[in-house]
Amino acid sequence: MFARWDRMAKQFTRVGKEIVIAVKAGGPDPNTNPALRRCYQNAKAVNMPKDRVEAAIKRALGKEMVNYDEILYEGYAPHGVAILVETATDNHVRTVANVKSHFTKGGGALGNSGSVAFQFKKMGVFKLKPEGLNSEDLELELIDFGLEELGEGTGENGEDILVVRCGFTDFGNMQKALEDKGITPISAELEWIPTITVPLNDEQAADVSKLIEKLEQDEDVQKVFHNMG
Repeated sequence: MFARWDRMAKQFTRVGKEIVIAVKAGGPDPNTNPALRRCYQNAKAVNMPKDRVEAAIKRALGKEMVNYDEILYEGYAPHGVAILVETATDNHVRTVANVKSHFTKGGGALGNSGSVAFQFKKMGVFKLKPEGLNSEDLELELIDFGLEELGEGTGENGEDILVVRCGFTDFGNMQKALEDKGITPISAELEWIPTITVPLNDEQAADVSKLIEKLEQDEDVQKVFHNMG
């Protein structure tokens, strides 16, 4: 129970920071700010209360607004697994010290910029409810908007979903294409997808998972990506 609440609180914090960043960059009107519309979808996906969403927007517009810088850290977990750590921070010194400490204590090592990112591809990932959608027709319709992959997946609660992937630079085009078709994604994210994976046994995977869990619990960390197979 406590683990579930901790996870939920972390998700609310992550989306809240994304809202602040989106509002600062494009204003508080979701009709003219695609990034904020994406945040609204993601807030709904994690069941973030409406008052928390509104509070994040007010915080972004307030006089005492906190400025978050988005920084990507790269490193290796045990057993040669590459790790990318997306952060949103108001204190670079604190964040890099904490991230480095997590890597070191977890048997890994923080690397330099570019040391592992080449093993990943940044992509837009849209998760859709499959009801009323024909995946073959949808695939043909979305190719012109940058579709690279369309497949089946499993949602947060074990439900069947459709997963649409496009290149990073096509994210906006794909978001608009789905909106124009009247399709509201369950979530819309930018993710680092591994181009090569490292196969591990259960014991090795447990070592890596411990480090990932520690990183994900850090207050400045937004998302963690890895190439564990």
